[in-house]
Order: sequence, then C-alpha cells, then structure tokens
Amino acid sequence: MGTRPEAIKMAPVIRALQGQPQDFESRICVTAQHRQMLDQVLELFQIQPDFDLDLMKPNQSLAEITASIFTHLDPLIRQIQPDWIISQGDTTTVMATSLLAYYHRVHFGHVEAGLRTGDKFQPFPEEINRRVASVVADLHFAPTPWARDNLLKEHIPAEQIIITGNPVIDALQWVAKEPFNIFSLKNIGIDLDAIRTNGTKIILVTAHRRENFGKPLENICRTILSLAEHYQGKVHFIYPVHLNPNVQNVAYPILGNNPHITLIPPLDYLPLVNILKCSRLVLTDSGGLQEEAPGFGIPVLVMRDVTERPEGIQAGIVKLVGTDSKKIFTETCRLLDDPMAYAAMAQAVNPYGDGHAAERITEAIIAHS
Repeated sequence: MGTRPEAIKMAPVIRALQGQPQDFESRICVTAQHRQMLDQVLELFQIQPDFDLDLMKPNQSLAEITASIFTHLDPLIRQIQPDWIISQGDTTTVMATSLLAYYHRVHFGHVEAGLRTGDKFQPFPEEINRRVASVVADLHFAPTPWARDNLLKEHIPAEQIIITGNPVIDALQWVAKEPFNIFSLKNIGIDLDAIRTNGTKIILVTAHRRENFGKPLENICRTILSLAEHYQGKVHFIYPVHLNPNVQNVAYPILGNNPHITLIPPLDYLPLVNILKCSRLVLTDSGGLQEEAPGFGIPVLVMRDVTERPEGIQAGIVKLVGTDSKKIFTETCRLLDDPMAYAAMAQAVNPYGDGHAAERITEAIIAHS
C-alpha cells in the first residue's frame, strides 16, 4: 500500500490476516506514495510496516513514481518470494505491484476490484490503474454485485470473483467506536461548538482529484465561496486541503479569507470521521467519502462528471453534480433548504458493506492457498 485511502481499507485486512494461525505469515510493505498522510493511518491502526520503501518526492511525475515502485519493490519480492501479494484499489502503487506480481509469477489479490467509469481519463490515472490490476489478478475482491458484473463483462472467470463488501466500512465502524475528544480539534483551528452555535450547519469539503486541477477546481472553490456568502453564517464549510500544490495554490487564495470557511491541512482519519459525523452533507470529488458518508446517513454531492461508485447514486444517498458552478450551488441549496429533499437522501441505505469484508477476503485467500 502507498496512500492513505489504501491504508484505511487495508488495515482491517491486515488485522484479519495477522489473526491467522502461525503457519500463515503476512508481511507489510508500504511504498509511501503519500508519506505524511499514510503515516497518520498507520499510527491510528497501529500498523508497523515490515518494509518501507519511502518513495515520495516533491512534485514527482506519474512516470517517476511508477519507475521508483518497480525498481524498489522488484528486489524485495525476489527476496521474500511470497505466495500471494495483496493490494487495494486503483493507485499507481497497485498498478505497478500487480505487474511485478505477474513478472515474478506470484498470485495477486485485488481488493476493491471491479470499479469502472468506462472513461480512461476519469478518474486519471485511476481508471487504467485498476484495469491493469484486474488483468493480472488471480482473485478479485469485488465490493458489490455491480463491481462483480463489471469484471464478468471483461471475461474474468466467475470463480475468481468474490463479493466481499468494502473494507472501508470495516475500518469506519472500528474508528467510529474509538474515543475522541471533540475539543482537541481546536488545536487545528476547528471549534465545533462555536461553529454550531445558533444551529449553524457544517459542510465537509474535499477536492483534490487530478482531473479537476485547474479550471474545474477553481469553479469548485468559487462556488463554495458563493455558498458561504449566500448563507451568511448559517452554514460553515470545513475543507481539509490536500498537500498537492495544484490544490493548495487554488484553494487558499480563493477561500482563505472568509470567516465561514475553515481551511486546514489534511486530517488524520480519526478526527476526519468525527467531523464527518457532525456534518450536514458532504461536497467531494473523493472516492472514499462516497462510501464513508453513507455509513452515517449523510448525503453526498460528488463534484465529478462520472463515478466508479454508482451504487450510492442508485441507493439515493449520493448525487453527481460535476464541477459546474451553477449545479453545485443549486443542489447544495436544495439539500440545505428543502427538508424533504434532504430526508430522501439521508434515509437511503448504505450499499457498500456490513463491516465483515476483511473476514471474507482473508477466508478466500486461505481457501486458495
């Protein structure tokens, strides 16, 4: 694993694997594709990597991180000679790892397999990363029936596909039970009690997708500013801003001086989950929050043109709004101003799992070993 979302979703799998008998040994390797944000999750879930490739460099290109993963992970696989390599999702780490597993003739298991948009540039580069992993994988851990059907359409044998649910729900349920002092958020500039005075509603924002860099992200930020001005303190936006300069250099100049918008560095997962629980709705271009917010019955407006997670849309708790300023503004106002529209989304059922995905993944690996 290499990024924070990967670590969140792999943490329950790691815990399940480590609970197996002694003749079943698991080793943890991180590429640290995202160093700082990855470390937050490792600490929260008390995961100690056996191997840390530490590959993150400022402003490295996709080609550079891919080359680094190949050259650093290849000798490690040769040294360990594993029976299985398990990786999650659609990052550069999973794509390169799947190919290395193939080169070494090692069985490869793909967690969260089968997500598709059908557009190779949305999301970029994730759509192609996960397709490559699917070509290589020996076991495909599909989170939903829809994901399984995508894999079947690509002629992947049905016996290689296991519907498991998404382990992010396992992780979310575990973290939601952890003790957390809400007043500790004051240390990073968030006073939830003060914000919620007089019924002020909190909207959690994340926007960092590569395909939204430039004009789309500018549209998103200007719309948030317009919404903050429109509601004049009745709504407060909390935006953990991704460390990528392409995000920082847009978000801070546009949103940095409004008293109803709080910009903060990326949050550890525990405080993020607790802010999410207090939020009225979520504006995001992230994948994970499309799965996590429904776990608390919180409506999600997805600021992308397509999503590889249509189950939330079909369930009615997620809606695509793209990056068009008018549509983001209109749909946000509708949820804030129309109680019936809000209730219709908030009461939908979370389609992403029951909190036992890691158990199913582990059982399948053991059965095929």
